Amino acid sequence: MHLSVCILCALMLNAVSSGAQPDTTSAPLSTAIDPVRLGVVAGITATGFVVGHALVNDFWWKGEKVPFHVNTATDYTYALNADKLGHMTFSYAASTIYSDLFRWCGMDSTTAAWSGFGVAMTYQTYVEVRDGFSAGYGFSWGDIAANTVGASLPVAQRYVPALRSIDLQLSFWPSNEFRSNQYNAIIDDYTSTTHWLTLNAYDVAPAQWQSWFPPWLGLAIGHSVQNLDGNGGGQHVVYLSLDWQLHRIPNLAPWLRDVLRVLHLYHLPAPAVRILPNVVWYGLRF
Repeated sequence: MHLSVCILCALMLNAVSSGAQPDTTSAPLSTAIDPVRLGVVAGITATGFVVGHALVNDFWWKGEKVPFHVNTATDYTYALNADKLGHMTFSYAASTIYSDLFRWCGMDSTTAAWSGFGVAMTYQTYVEVRDGFSAGYGFSWGDIAANTVGASLPVAQRYVPALRSIDLQLSFWPSNEFRSNQYNAIIDDYTSTTHWLTLNAYDVAPAQWQSWFPPWLGLAIGHSVQNLDGNGGGQHVVYLSLDWQLHRIPNLAPWLRDVLRVLHLYHLPAPAVRILPNVVWYGLRF
């Protein structure tokens, strides 16, 4: 995921400090773009890009440099495509948060959504092209496709209201491999990572059933992997879980709703059941 956790945390702090509003209306937050706010977002973004490049270069790109090439040997096997879900989830998070930031700057919500898509895809495409010159990675069309799907979902939610009931999330819990120092960073260990697709039950329930569903409770399906050998071996791990959508609690203060909306990009511990490769019940799945 190429330092997605560090960058995502930085983006979260940006959104929280901005007071960006959730994307619930097509009306702009102001009548004109505020150049000071836009300058703040641009400055923090540029700084984050430079710092992110330095960190990624130190962690992943310090090895042998080769002519640009496409990874066709192990791209779709080494992590059982868990890495593709990582690209999708991070791109969605970046696109979502930047959409909120651009609305804070005064853009209408549709323009802000497209601008957020542009920022997310620009960074992710840069990383992918840079991977193409690294002997250990290589350019991946699969990663580009996953980035595009994730970054475009907030845009699609502007045009298809039914899509607004879903979100993408991630969560981490250290695996035995990570605890035994087989990985330098937890974001390298897909066994420690779970990617989630969430659905708000209240939104999709029939009207006569909605009184039974609190608007802040959702359902989630999660995917992880285990026993990877880097050559296509391993197992898929699938979970069903509740999802706390705390930003949807009625009558929240706007600033608190904004904070909780950003936090919802991370899947908080909740009751869950693992359905693959075998059934395991969890009082709380972290």
